[in-house]
Amino acid sequence: MTAEPTGQDRQDAGEGAPHDDASLAELGYRPELKRTLGNFHTFAAGISYISILTGTFQLFYFGIAFGGPAYWWSWPMVFAGQLMVALCFCELAARYPVAGSVYNWAKKMGGPHVGWLGGWMMMTATMVTLSAVALAYQITLPQIDPWFQFVGDGSGENDAAANAVLLGTVLILFSTLVNAFGVQLMARINSAGVFIELIAAVALIIFLAAHITRGPGTVLTDTWGLGAGDTLGYFGAFLTASLASAYVMYGFDTASSLGEESHNPSRNAPRAILRALIASFVIGGLILLFALMAVPDLQSEELATGGLQYVVLETLGSTIGEIFLWCVVVAITVCVLAVQAAGIRLMFAMARDNNLPAGSALARVSPRFRTPVIPAVVIGVVGVVILVVNINQPQIFSVITSIAIIMIYVAYLMVTTPMLIQRLRGKWQPREGAFSLGRLGLPINILAVLWGAAMSLNLAWPRAEVYNATGPQHWYLRWGAFLFVGIVALGGFAYYWFVQRHRTGVLAEHRADAP
Repeated sequence: MTAEPTGQDRQDAGEGAPHDDASLAELGYRPELKRTLGNFHTFAAGISYISILTGTFQLFYFGIAFGGPAYWWSWPMVFAGQLMVALCFCELAARYPVAGSVYNWAKKMGGPHVGWLGGWMMMTATMVTLSAVALAYQITLPQIDPWFQFVGDGSGENDAAANAVLLGTVLILFSTLVNAFGVQLMARINSAGVFIELIAAVALIIFLAAHITRGPGTVLTDTWGLGAGDTLGYFGAFLTASLASAYVMYGFDTASSLGEESHNPSRNAPRAILRALIASFVIGGLILLFALMAVPDLQSEELATGGLQYVVLETLGSTIGEIFLWCVVVAITVCVLAVQAAGIRLMFAMARDNNLPAGSALARVSPRFRTPVIPAVVIGVVGVVILVVNINQPQIFSVITSIAIIMIYVAYLMVTTPMLIQRLRGKWQPREGAFSLGRLGLPINILAVLWGAAMSLNLAWPRAEVYNATGPQHWYLRWGAFLFVGIVALGGFAYYWFVQRHRTGVLAEHRADAP
């Protein structure tokens, strides 16, 4: 005879805890998505969205080009700011671990109008991010083998951009199929990919450490003379270079966005958010530092063009280097899977509230796969369209990435800002017995808002080198971030105000009291 397991035993074992669906009922929803994800799955979702190998290999060249080796200091700076945001999210994840986390959090903190705008910005950003991450194939695959350069030989003005669109489209189609077949398949592939990525990242750190040729003092103070003669000097160059780090450390909220498909999410989601962010900071910071300490020539122009791929191949040799680059391909693949998975849950959450056109269809959960299939297809199609529209744009990498990240930072602000207002009014109460910042909540929340506002402005600043790097200078290109984000925000909210808000409300088939 065996003893009856306690509630804590069942909770730790991943079985359904009584309070798993309490937050859903409080928000007026009934449980529809199948709870199959455990601790590692939620951690993997967060860390694969951040995707250290994808981000560092995709954007190392950018940081070096504008800030020199000393741009590394932007990595801990961005981590410190994003940690403030993540800590606020942890309290919210413990209180409301539901699908479409940013949308639902903004709605609970700031009301339906703020919630809709935050969800709209995040959803649009997710679809642009999906395209931006898929472009990373182009930065890696042709360096492994020229065979992957299907369009031209890579020397043409638009060869790289056109080939990036082709490779990215194939990746998005694969991700759409996997996500449409259910969260369990996505989670298995994602977890396996994250395991490979983490092993490869640690191995890369060890291999680079074995080839160190200079000390950190040399690396961390070398600015390449950038910023000389400019109004802000090196500080201005550093702010531009810091975008390379800001482009990487986000998406940790994905761990909570899968809350309706996770066991005991109110406890596991906050842990997964912090673990994903901290692990990414430590591993990514060491990779960047050791790469700069190990590269044979720290002054090589190839650092600003070939990026981290060049460092790996030049330092470790072609055979070992290509093995690591294949691991980067795996990381890019699971990152796309995680980005699309988060976007699907966000679209489902907004549609469930009838806050999107054809809400009933978008919120329909497949009885076979227990996942919203139509949002997977819609997000995949939009992601491909964004790629195709930019097929002849040589600046496709920096422009698409920049705009996507700005909208995500703005969406985060639409959570942290109303949360701060709730704190100041004494209305915010963390979940009893769950993750809580206690007395540190207010100062951390203030820092999160200040950081989010400052970095959003820095990301959108009309720098010619980011938004109009080639060709004739046009004011509308340099101010493209403000214009695009403004049009998306104002246009989307105008539609909501005049059309959608009159229809908003939990759809009957998704209500907590629905049969």
